[in-house]
Amino acid sequence: MLSSFTLTDLLLIVLVLAVLAVLTLLLAQRGRGRFGQDGGEDIAARIDRLQVDTVQRVMEQLQAQERHVREALDQRLTALQSQLGERLDKGQAETSKTVVDLRERLVRIDEAQKAMGQLSSQVLSLQEVLSNKQARGAFGEVQLNDLVVAILPPSAYAFQASLSNSARVDCLLQLPNPPGPIAIDAKFPLESYRALHAATDDAQRTIAARAFRQAVGKHIADIAGKYILAGETAESALMFLPSEAVYAELHTNFLDVVDASYRARVYIVSPTTLMATLNTVRAVLKDVKMREQAGLIQKEVGLLLGDVERLSGRVESLRRHFGQANTDIEQIVTSAGKIAGRGEKIQSVELQDGAQPSLLPPA
Repeated sequence: MLSSFTLTDLLLIVLVLAVLAVLTLLLAQRGRGRFGQDGGEDIAARIDRLQVDTVQRVMEQLQAQERHVREALDQRLTALQSQLGERLDKGQAETSKTVVDLRERLVRIDEAQKAMGQLSSQVLSLQEVLSNKQARGAFGEVQLNDLVVAILPPSAYAFQASLSNSARVDCLLQLPNPPGPIAIDAKFPLESYRALHAATDDAQRTIAARAFRQAVGKHIADIAGKYILAGETAESALMFLPSEAVYAELHTNFLDVVDASYRARVYIVSPTTLMATLNTVRAVLKDVKMREQAGLIQKEVGLLLGDVERLSGRVESLRRHFGQANTDIEQIVTSAGKIAGRGEKIQSVELQDGAQPSLLPPA
């Protein structure tokens, strides 16, 4: 704004000076022609004065415009300083808020890193647990315990139950006959499964698959031999795998092993399928209990019908008694009426002088 205004003023000054120069030349030439040398000097002096006055007026206008421009610039600078101060304050506030948010996010990131570190340690501890056969069995038993306790009532199961062949089963579901108590084993062969997934070529994979098939088959045979006892347990048992990956591997690539478990009546279950099985067992127990309650209800209803029949007989006997009593009362009322009539007749007899009243009716 200041640059354009100054350029306009300069152009105006140059234009005024050019006009003054032209007027001066014209007046000088006319003065020489009309009035001679002396008249020309007077005109030149007047022109000089006119030029000085014009220049003074122009300078005054320029000074006034300069003051106006300076005031406008001061106002503009003041407004810019105010806006700049507001923007700086706003920017400082936003920066402070951003720093606070960044600090909170850094704290959250630190907490997440700590949680990830703890999770990593837990994963490592879980791997250590699963690498030990006894610890792995305990891990399976804990998971089995949690599932059974969460779904079934306490009277429907027993942990570490002993059988007549001295075998100790991880969990025994107490079901009525049929089917009878069902045994659940919580151990599983994980070493061969790890070797199968660690194989790097077809030869190693073939060897690991054969070892995995043999390990699972042996475990199925052991369960069938120890936990299926005629007359004591059900005709089937459950092999609990606390790993969905092992369960999926069996049902995807080892269907012959699954078929062998069906023939041995040892059914393989994972946490998901065991949960469904336990829900079915709970429904069976509930149905058995309802049937028992229904038998008790039927027995009580039969006794109630007998009581109703006896009550009906007693009500009938009471009704007959009331009927007989009503008949006796009517007869008593009739006799009382007759007695009252005879008394009225006796009172209506007129006795003659010296005659004795006769109590007998006239002949």
